[in-house]
Amino acid sequence: MSAVPAPTVSPTALESPAGGAFSLIFTTLPALLRLTCGLAGAAVALSVRTPPVRTPLLVAAVVVLTGWSFWYAARALRRGVGGWLATGDVLLTIAACLAIPVLVAPEVLPGEGSWVAILSSTTVIVAQATRPARWSVPAGLLVAAAYAAGASWAGQGGEARMHAVTLLVQTGCAATVTAVMRGRIGRADRAFTDYQWLTRDALMARTAREVERRQNRDLHDTVLATLTMVGLGAVREGSSALRERCAADLATLTALADARTPSDEVRSAGDRPAARTDAEWVALDDRLRAVLARLPELSVTATLAPCRVPSAVAEALAASSQAALANVARHAPGARATLRLTRVAGAVVVEIGDDGPGFDPATVPPHRYGLRESVRGRTTAVGGSVEVTSAPGAGTRIRLEWPGDG
Repeated sequence: MSAVPAPTVSPTALESPAGGAFSLIFTTLPALLRLTCGLAGAAVALSVRTPPVRTPLLVAAVVVLTGWSFWYAARALRRGVGGWLATGDVLLTIAACLAIPVLVAPEVLPGEGSWVAILSSTTVIVAQATRPARWSVPAGLLVAAAYAAGASWAGQGGEARMHAVTLLVQTGCAATVTAVMRGRIGRADRAFTDYQWLTRDALMARTAREVERRQNRDLHDTVLATLTMVGLGAVREGSSALRERCAADLATLTALADARTPSDEVRSAGDRPAARTDAEWVALDDRLRAVLARLPELSVTATLAPCRVPSAVAEALAASSQAALANVARHAPGARATLRLTRVAGAVVVEIGDDGPGFDPATVPPHRYGLRESVRGRTTAVGGSVEVTSAPGAGTRIRLEWPGDG
């Protein structure tokens, strides 16, 4: 049976792709905005130093704010904008706003175009983009209040009112846009996580069904087949083959009892190396000869051409052939059977036939495992196909075909 892929990552370990992209964008852009505005503001601030501007204080403020802009950008790009980084940015901006009377010349203060006005606008927008609204909105209000106070102390009441309103509008708009984007992105990530869980659950259910089918096939082809043959008298009294079959069946039962549950198989599948279904090629004709050796009570004419296939394919075709031949021994004791292995146009073909009483395939009950699972299920699991031809009184012919490696 071909290996069923299993999930290698639990949905609980998956990152939120939309949220991750949002965080990346809204960390990079604020960092670059803070850096560019800080450099531009420094150049503008030093260009006008008319009284009452105190040049030593202005130079000190520009040095501190420029250094902070570089530090903010570097820290944000490496580790994101944490609470303390955002707090430091707001506090420095508030300090600059309150010091407007000694940092900004009166002739450039009106019109909301001074370097402190640009600094305060940048700070409130960056705060909304990088921090939750419960933190960023109060920070925006504090910056607006500090600017209004500083501009009023500088004797610019009109500027204080105008830019304070601008800062409040910027705070509200940026907070609203950010909140809407976070909500949409949160829903997208929840939908993605739900999809991952559904995919994982579906894969676990499919794997569990495959494990159950494999176990049922093993039981059908070993213990149940042996008991049926004994009940029908298809095994001679004192047959050594019966003892060998019983020993093999006991080994199968022991292996099934020791096997893990399907959920255990799924959970640990990611830790196991991949099944060597294509890496190891074996002789299918040797596998079929071993099948014949396990059915000494059946008269079989075999024609087996040398043929190498992947080990999983050989296992499936050999087990399917054994199940088909076991059906002959069970339902048509005394019939003559044939087993033929050939290659047809690159495809591997195994044909099992007998001259027994035959049957009508359309009347086989759905609960019967013989042809449905032990033969057809195994072969189709490795990409092969099965064709059953039979009719009452006309014997049975089963053709197994695997399309080959090309």
